[in-house]
Amino acid sequence: MQVTSLLSHEAKDHDHGHDHGHDHGPSCSCGHDHEHAPVKLWQTLVGVVFVFNAFVVDWLFDYGQTVASASAMIGSIVLGYPIVYTAVKDIRKGILSINELVAIAVLAAFATGDYKTAGVVAFFMLIGEIIEARTAEGARASIESLIKLTPTKARRIIAGGREEEVAAKDLAIGDLIRVRPGDNVAADGLITSGQGSFNQATITGESLPVDKKPGDEVFAGTQNLTGVLEIKVSRAGQDTTLGRVRELILAAEKTKLPIMKIVDQYMGFYTPLVLVIAALVWAFTRRLENVISVVIFSCPCAFILATPTAMVAALSAAARLGILIKNVADIEAASKINAFVFDKTGTLTTGELAVSRLFPIGQTKPAELLGVAASAEKYSNHPTAKALAQCSREYGVPMVEPKDFSEAAGRGIKASVDGQAILVGRAQWLKDNGVADDFTKSVDLNETEGWSLIFVARNGSCIGWVGLQDKTRTEAKVALAELKDSGVRRIAMVSGDRQPVATRVAREIGCEEAQGDCLPQNKVEFVRAVRAKGYKVAVVGDGVNDAPALAAGDIGIAMGAAGSEVAIHSATIALMNNDLRRLPFLIQLSRSTRTVINQNFLFGLAFIIGGMTFSALGYVNPVLAAAMHTGGSLIVVFNSARLVRKGEDLEHYAPAQPAQETGHSASHAAHSHAPAPAA
Repeated sequence: MQVTSLLSHEAKDHDHGHDHGHDHGPSCSCGHDHEHAPVKLWQTLVGVVFVFNAFVVDWLFDYGQTVASASAMIGSIVLGYPIVYTAVKDIRKGILSINELVAIAVLAAFATGDYKTAGVVAFFMLIGEIIEARTAEGARASIESLIKLTPTKARRIIAGGREEEVAAKDLAIGDLIRVRPGDNVAADGLITSGQGSFNQATITGESLPVDKKPGDEVFAGTQNLTGVLEIKVSRAGQDTTLGRVRELILAAEKTKLPIMKIVDQYMGFYTPLVLVIAALVWAFTRRLENVISVVIFSCPCAFILATPTAMVAALSAAARLGILIKNVADIEAASKINAFVFDKTGTLTTGELAVSRLFPIGQTKPAELLGVAASAEKYSNHPTAKALAQCSREYGVPMVEPKDFSEAAGRGIKASVDGQAILVGRAQWLKDNGVADDFTKSVDLNETEGWSLIFVARNGSCIGWVGLQDKTRTEAKVALAELKDSGVRRIAMVSGDRQPVATRVAREIGCEEAQGDCLPQNKVEFVRAVRAKGYKVAVVGDGVNDAPALAAGDIGIAMGAAGSEVAIHSATIALMNNDLRRLPFLIQLSRSTRTVINQNFLFGLAFIIGGMTFSALGYVNPVLAAAMHTGGSLIVVFNSARLVRKGEDLEHYAPAQPAQETGHSASHAAHSHAPAPAA
């Protein structure tokens, strides 16, 4: 008997005044979404003591039948009260549910004076309910452990640099808080001073620490492992990324798969059917024991638990890896996906410029070229300058302090490095400043394919050029190959970038179809055209300019949703990190969940039919039927629990960061004057 539903239990805790227990109205007679007398463990233990005492007295004393009967009657009343109470409340509301089946079984045994059987049946039913509820809470615990890590206190910095301890809920946007090593961050914000490594597993699902510096964003619930930092609050309370994650998880738990709704529709016919079968068993056997056993086996707890337990376990596994599923129906939808449409920038690529080629000219060394260019660009905020600085730091190329720095927006910079006049910028910028060499003839890259070229001149002579590009993600090629292996028949990339750029990126990652020069409406039209051919389409984008396309697919998946409100709300599924390997896992998890649900349903169906058949034939007495009923429910719960461990191999996988990708290509060029191969 599933008195406490996995979903209704959650809904009652978080409904904020709404009655989620009756979402389907009176027609929903599934018997597991209604209020009930609270089943307490101590109450169950008291009842079982009386029933057990009845058995002991009956066995040890020849003349103790009266005492044994009285003890068993008290025990059966204590144990049966919550069951009968629930059934009566359902009937008063005009609802006929499986609660009545269990109540009938208990009352029938009680009415015949077989108090021990009534007590044992009620005990097994309640124990089964308690175990199921505790198991559900245990499955949800792995989710709650991800979303209950926001500290209740924070150290707010006030005038004079002093600290005051305040409640985290009282923090406001603009407050400055101090986070010490080992502390959990109390709110989303930007680091204003200090550096540290952060465990962001609660948000992104990545187990490896991430280094943060001034200007970087940190999220509530993440743990500062090293360093003392000052953070300016940008979001607090329920508005934080963690707060939104929590609400999405709880909202997902309240939704239902289509197959669950189908079960609800037919449960209204189930109880009358069982009562007819029980009447037929009585008519043919005239044995009340058989009837009671039939009614006990007819309670479809294993059947009802089939989907909710699998769903909770799947949500838990996904949340652990930073995959937010807003509606559990998307778990089922993902299992049918056979086409993926990707955005390019920020999805299949990093969305940031990175150094990919170093080409020194003459006697200049590659490291020298990089050092001169990075030093000259040191005070620029241009993405090119940041890419040069990142590459220099990655490979230990020292940067010196530039003097007489000046920048012409969109063209280049002038600076003095070690007393030498340095120019860094476009070819025309160097020519306009008196560099007369035909230095462009060494270039073998096509800028129309997404390359950005800057030239470096020292004392009026070009010493080399640097090629930068928006790098493809290192795991993109592997992820797309895994999608194909999993049965995805069509993978396409649509981009607002030029067609040659889209073609190059597609070639690098093994994507067979690429379409460039796409406006947002063109992306939507492309997705609709793919769906019109019969494909089930998943659209993957960064959630900012891809919102229309994300909404056009069967499911929309937003990349890098940590901290991005647009990303979280524009897709049905949000990845809290940029690891594309989560996509094949999502498909595998969806299919595994569907398999587990089918296994649970088949087992539940066979269990009910087999149990009722053997009970009608008199092979199973009520006590054994109650024990087997509880065992059947537990088998379903434990079968679903296998899903919780899905994806453990991805927890320790960390895709290479852009800096690492950059360094590899730049390092290759740093040892040779020949052009480095494109990454």
